[in-house]
Amino acid sequence: MLKTPEDTLSQKRRVQSIEVGFRVIRVLQTAHEPMALRDIAQAADMPPSKAHLYLTSFMREGLVAQNPQTARYALGPYATELGLSAIRQLSVVEAANAEMAELTAHTGCATYLSVLTEFGPAIVSKVDGSRQGAFTVRLGHVLPMTTSATGLVFLAFLPEPQTRQPARASRQHAIEAADAVKPPTRDDLATVRQKGYATTSGLINANFAAISAPIFDYSDAMAAALTLLGPDKYLAGERLQPCIDHVLDAAARISTKIGGRIPARS
Repeated sequence: MLKTPEDTLSQKRRVQSIEVGFRVIRVLQTAHEPMALRDIAQAADMPPSKAHLYLTSFMREGLVAQNPQTARYALGPYATELGLSAIRQLSVVEAANAEMAELTAHTGCATYLSVLTEFGPAIVSKVDGSRQGAFTVRLGHVLPMTTSATGLVFLAFLPEPQTRQPARASRQHAIEAADAVKPPTRDDLATVRQKGYATTSGLINANFAAISAPIFDYSDAMAAALTLLGPDKYLAGERLQPCIDHVLDAAARISTKIGGRIPARS
């Protein structure tokens, strides 16, 4: 069916109306507290009567809420739902891609992104580095819980019930030798939380060291671990702290992208 000039004009008007209306939404989105009608109208550059019409329509859809005592306006419950849905749809893998590439380019070390499975931390994304030689780790590889920096971060930042099964599976599949390294104590894990990261050297692969930091999602729960792996002689001495800082900064930026934030160090 062909569109008439009237249809096209009507469509343009509807689109323009949405654009104008969202000036009101953007004003509320950037506000630090509920706003009076006159202030919203001024910030949105429209007459109060026009702003009131948009606010009334948005209130019907739950995008805006009005305090009955103060008559001030703020974003409504549906605005919160929209924001959370957008965050949930953003994959942590996608959010981490650019940061991982930059981290490897800056350090020359391999970068890995891992999520926790019932068998342990599994690598879901990686960027190989120039300093790793022929050594590489495949996607899907499951890391040990107590002898990898990645595993230690999950143990430190996730509630114990969430790590109990992965830790048990890790032992059962002999991913880690039971007599090689003592399991971390509560004090060890508290230290990881206080520092905000974990490091290991030579525990899994001889001559290699790792730095791992947590990534948090919109619910402030740990969603993944970002790990830098390189020669132990490189990740040592005066180069170690700058590399730790790079990992922490990258993990914080990824967390921000998926709506999370790094908790204050205890």
